Amino acid sequence: MERKSAILMNRYELGRMLGQGTFAKVYHARSLATNQSVAIKVIDKEKVLRVGMIDQIKREISIMRLVRHPNIVQLHEVMASKTKIYFAMEYVRGGELFARVAKGRLKEDAARKYFQQLIGAVDFCHSRDVYHRDLKPENLLVDEHGNLKVSDFGLSALKECQKQDGLLHTTCGTPAYVAPEIINKKGYDGEKADIWSCGVILFVLLAGYLPFQDSNLMEMYRKISKGDVRHPQWFSSDARKILSRLLDPNPNTRITMDKLIEHPWFKKGYKPAVTLATPRASKDLNDVQAAFSTDQKDGKGNRAEQPNSPLKPASLNAFDIISLSKGFDLSGLFEKDQEQKSNSRFMTQKPASAIVSKLEQIAETESFKVKKQDGLVTLQGSKEGRKGQLAIDAEIFEVTPSFYVVEVKKSAGDTLEYERFCKKGLRPSLKDICWNGPSEEKLPSVSESVPPTPSSKSTKRNGI
Repeated sequence: MERKSAILMNRYELGRMLGQGTFAKVYHARSLATNQSVAIKVIDKEKVLRVGMIDQIKREISIMRLVRHPNIVQLHEVMASKTKIYFAMEYVRGGELFARVAKGRLKEDAARKYFQQLIGAVDFCHSRDVYHRDLKPENLLVDEHGNLKVSDFGLSALKECQKQDGLLHTTCGTPAYVAPEIINKKGYDGEKADIWSCGVILFVLLAGYLPFQDSNLMEMYRKISKGDVRHPQWFSSDARKILSRLLDPNPNTRITMDKLIEHPWFKKGYKPAVTLATPRASKDLNDVQAAFSTDQKDGKGNRAEQPNSPLKPASLNAFDIISLSKGFDLSGLFEKDQEQKSNSRFMTQKPASAIVSKLEQIAETESFKVKKQDGLVTLQGSKEGRKGQLAIDAEIFEVTPSFYVVEVKKSAGDTLEYERFCKKGLRPSLKDICWNGPSEEKLPSVSESVPPTPSSKSTKRNGI
């Protein structure tokens, strides 16, 4: 691949090497289809398998698919051969922001512009439950127009990585930029840890050097833990104030993202970026798993499309049915944010095929895409909402051959937009197949009255 075969997967012409790490090399390349410059990250499969980094690479692919924003380096596609994984990414011509800071500190207005773009990108990541965890000038690129681009999501985490206490526990990042709570090996909030790193970056942009420096690593950690920082005399009073809020060693009192964006120093000349359309869920994308499959062929870019599995409704046993009853719902004892939990259920005697057909009709009317697999029908919105594209999961359960329960819940997007869709689109359209749903404010739960039917008698005979 180095020079003997300059054409990759019949799609890209490889050029010079831009950089390399332990497990990957990055090349400049040109798309044969569009003539567009791209960066190709080449990862050695054997090395990442040997050190157990499979899940980390999969997560990086997933997250880069999820965070589509003008100030984030974009992942165009993922390809694979038997021995290599290839990321085709946006090529950023201007290089690292670190190189600009290395020449000397920036003027306050220039530093503010980069910081605003950084916060816009990081806030977008947080709205998708993504935490970068390695924010530093070396991972911030600048394009030919002077716009900042966040890169390298190799250490990033999703909200689902949190433990039962709702916190992250993996110690990672670059020592000079990590938050005190990470150094102290306590559980930490990914959003607040990223905000601290952004504060360190802002200090570096304004000062030209790190806020916590010491040749002794333990002494540097002590300074970070205490928030022991001295501001240069050329810092403006407003810059000092915002930095003191960003570099607060107590995560509970550290400035939040919402308050930061409303801060007078930050708001000066701020122009929020227009976000890009975002795929619904990274973990559902074929290329995440396909990148690690063993049936890849060298030199071939096209991959066999995996058809959707036939939809097979899941079966409910007695314990499942009891747990669906409101009187036996104990989730409030274990789950947080119950107000944000949006789901509804309806019952029907129509077969699974009729339920799916009805959902497909609703999707077509509302311009949603449909994906079907293992009893789950996903409706994926095409419009970008307040919190990304709306996505709705409808899971079909078979109680008896003539009695089905369908649970509908929001899997992505804004709750208000979901409720509006249910009220105006979903409920009226389900009128002819579900019981009671269209005339009620909420779709009926399984615990509500069930008309005397052969299926309900059958359920009683089974001792339920």
